[in-house]
Amino acid sequence: MKICFLMYPWENVDPNKDSTLTLIHECVKRGHTVAVATPANLTIRNSIAYGFCKLIAKEEKISRSIKTFYKNAILKEKMLPLAGFDVIFMRANPPLDPIALNFLDSVKEDVFVVNSVDGLREANNKLYTAVFDDPNNEIIPVTHVSKNKEYLKKTIKESESERMIMKPLNGFGGSGVIMLEKSARSNINSLLDFYIDSKDGSSNYVILQEYIEGADQGDVRILLLNGEPIGAMRRIPGSDDHRSNVTAGGTVVKHKLTKQEKELCKRIGPKLLKDGLFFVGIDVINGKLVEVNVMSPGGITYINKVAKVKLQEKVIDALESEINQRNKQLERRARLKSSMND
Repeated sequence: MKICFLMYPWENVDPNKDSTLTLIHECVKRGHTVAVATPANLTIRNSIAYGFCKLIAKEEKISRSIKTFYKNAILKEKMLPLAGFDVIFMRANPPLDPIALNFLDSVKEDVFVVNSVDGLREANNKLYTAVFDDPNNEIIPVTHVSKNKEYLKKTIKESESERMIMKPLNGFGGSGVIMLEKSARSNINSLLDFYIDSKDGSSNYVILQEYIEGADQGDVRILLLNGEPIGAMRRIPGSDDHRSNVTAGGTVVKHKLTKQEKELCKRIGPKLLKDGLFFVGIDVINGKLVEVNVMSPGGITYINKVAKVKLQEKVIDALESEINQRNKQLERRARLKSSMND
């Protein structure tokens, strides 16, 4: 299998906790051809999409230590056609680069792209939760999205909850997530100005979400593969922060899915699969879906550690199965075409 990880710069990888590196290590360990590139490395030559890639040299012995593997990895720069890969695994950090998807559009019929190009377009920001049919807010918290300050102020005023969550539409890793207290109304104007107004004169969308009881106890990150949950962890906020993201100081503990969480996965799984969202991370609070992460869902290393599992094996097993099935279909088609000439 030939696989390209379209990701952040190789030198920015943290070998102690990087999920992408864990997936790369598993691929190399299995003898697959692995290349890494950033969205900025994509190019067009003679109307063919290429990537200025760093090809990971194959070695006879691969270290079992991911940290040692990263330290000793030998990378060879090479310009490679994107259509020459079996898999392109999107692992770039948000926000989504729409131009990168234009490059992938040209090869999406030839290469298995994870997640699918159309799925990434549809689900790359926090509006995606609105696609799930939930008129009674059984699995999605009451959510408002707007860049109209007066409307947002009115929404806050009319809310029955004393607390709401405010966050930017395109934030990630817990950045910009704050808790609004109704009693602090005097600060709302300045907060909305800060979130909505940009230096270039444009405006940004803001999300207001009902505060879910139990949020102070943290959230649950669930990883789904082919629409099915394969692992989960509970993230607990730090003592001086309401956010439970590990990047914001949260800690991780082992978690077993509740009946409510299993039902949630069952309800959203078919839609994820239909949209070509092969590998997804969802954030859940008290059984309600808060976010769907499709760009570069993390958590593999943390779940592996607390649950004593190796989720990367399941992910690469599924990729191998997909490519084997595709290859069989191509071989069958070639045989049938060949038989026409007999």
